[in-house]
Amino acid sequence: MSTSVELGRARAWAWVAHLRAGGTTPWAAWQSADGPEASPPREPIAGSARGGRFLPGAQQLELLRRLNLAGRPSTALADRVLAASAPGRGRPDLELVGVDVDRRFGPPAVDPAELPDDELLRVATGLLAAGLVERRESAVPSPDRQRFRVTRRFRPRYELAGDPWLAAAYTSQLVADGRPPGGGGRSVHVLGTGVAAMLAHTWAAGAFGEGAPSWPDFLAKVRARRRLPRRVALPEVVDRFRARPHTGRVGVVLDPAALPRLVGVRRLDAVVDPPAHATELARQVGSALSLLVLPAEQTQLLDTVLRPRLAAATGGLPTVPPEHRDWVDDAAFALRQRLLRAGYPVLGDPDVLLTTPPDRPVGSVLDLAIELLLEEEAT
Repeated sequence: MSTSVELGRARAWAWVAHLRAGGTTPWAAWQSADGPEASPPREPIAGSARGGRFLPGAQQLELLRRLNLAGRPSTALADRVLAASAPGRGRPDLELVGVDVDRRFGPPAVDPAELPDDELLRVATGLLAAGLVERRESAVPSPDRQRFRVTRRFRPRYELAGDPWLAAAYTSQLVADGRPPGGGGRSVHVLGTGVAAMLAHTWAAGAFGEGAPSWPDFLAKVRARRRLPRRVALPEVVDRFRARPHTGRVGVVLDPAALPRLVGVRRLDAVVDPPAHATELARQVGSALSLLVLPAEQTQLLDTVLRPRLAAATGGLPTVPPEHRDWVDDAAFALRQRLLRAGYPVLGDPDVLLTTPPDRPVGSVLDLAIELLLEEEAT
């Protein structure tokens, strides 16, 4: 006679088989204990170090169900999900409720459908990070595939500083056009925009680089220091460059339309703000990636492999929560006053520093991660 535990495990393995076959029934609605895998498979799930007698975690099972709802993952992707571990020190895989007897120690068993998105993201970002490592060779084009425009002989010498997202994007365009920065006597153009946007850009630059805290934690740390981040404290940036030898004219540029003339081109493409949910996904993938590669390679993979895949994501910058709004407004006003009294060129209206990004819908980080996993399989 079967015990309740045996029936519970048979039901669970039948649900695993249902999900591997593309099923979408939630665990709470699954009643059958019949199926090709109603008992543990003789062979471990592909890639699993746990063996077939151990059920996959609730996070992995629910992520696979969400993938089935969003598309048609292959058996190989399903097995990767079920065999994956959830990155995070001291945070184990969770068990299905109603399978085994309740334990006195450890986290309680759960209904997978009730798990917060963050638990599923732990698994998804680990898979995406592993995928980036597998594709790392494509991050650096081979010499015979590299194409550079011929550097023009006569060009203004320049360097872009200030807002890290804007400076990196415009510099990349100019380098692609054969106009790399640098050179003795170069003019330094310190780029700025609204303080709220510059904070979001600074956070995004860290998320696509060597790492950043969450957006709320980032703002809390900035406020605790009682000063803007080093790269967007524009007057201090100007002072540092003016103190360097072999530096020419240094000024602040708040109007993007003024920049092409300063660097000797007819036009520059507008820089697209990174959507909040895409930046948060990059931040979490970077956290998982940091366990697999060194910081320099992490930055390269996030910037050259993941970031282009996120280019189609739409949405707004993260908003400043109410508890930090007054401080950000005060910081913007103080920065504006300093630039109004500046003894160096300021191109553009200093009032732009007081502006805030328009409210735009913020997408789901988990939905974006699922989209990338399905897209990854298709390529």
